[in-house]
Amino acid sequence: MARFEREPSEYTEKVVALNRVSKTVKGGRVMKFSALVVVGDQKGKVGYGMGKAAEVPEAIRKGLEAAKKNMITVNLSGTTIPHETIGAAGAGRVLMKPAAPGTGVIAGGAVRAVVEAAGIKDIRTKCLRSNNPNNVVAAAFEGLKSMRCPEEVARIRGKSVEEILG
Repeated sequence: MARFEREPSEYTEKVVALNRVSKTVKGGRVMKFSALVVVGDQKGKVGYGMGKAAEVPEAIRKGLEAAKKNMITVNLSGTTIPHETIGAAGAGRVLMKPAAPGTGVIAGGAVRAVVEAAGIKDIRTKCLRSNNPNNVVAAAFEGLKSMRCPEEVARIRGKSVEEILG
């Protein structure tokens, strides 16, 4: 088997950002790479991870492992999200709004990767404040994590779903 070939996974994997950083030492510069990776099963499970290594494929592999450990389940309502939300992480803020069927994914690069991996088909998003991929992906995650379906809210408040939805 070749060195970097992998068996196909049940998750979709997307490299959101690759960054080359260098450290200056006595003998010159030492280059390293960091990879921000998003994985998801397109049925409501999604995760992200950061991998750092001296070579790109190794950084991506480490990012994938971190992402699979860091999976969350997203509450979906049909092909969109149950309600509007703002996710925040660091200086990153991501506004997410549900959209009518057929709208598609209206999102920037980093948020698009997270939303598509989660299996959301119709959504409108906007990055507020920072557009650093690390913070934007983390903020999108916080937003998706804070989603509550009407059944959950009804159970917490001790009411029926009809009362919640009005």
